[in-house]
Amino acid sequence: MPAISMFYGIVIYMYFFHDERHNSPHIHAKFQSEEAVFSIEDGAILTGTLPIKKARLVQAWIEIHRESLMADWTLAVKGETLFPIEPLR
Repeated sequence: MPAISMFYGIVIYMYFFHDERHNSPHIHAKFQSEEAVFSIEDGAILTGTLPIKKARLVQAWIEIHRESLMADWTLAVKGETLFPIEPLR
């Protein structure tokens, strides 16, 4: 599970070969001991929780980087190397 970005204490991961679990493109966001899975398509939380302010930061980041996230998702499903994505600034 490679980390593809990190900002404001949040680490964003994307698992390889992970397209069957949630049946939609998604990322995993971890902050301290909490983790949530976010849809790349609309930023919705699929499972888990993050503090509301951190969740909103992740959703804003997804909105900005949706195209790059979808490109990484295509690679991850095939088990190929992912590209890092710019953090939220």
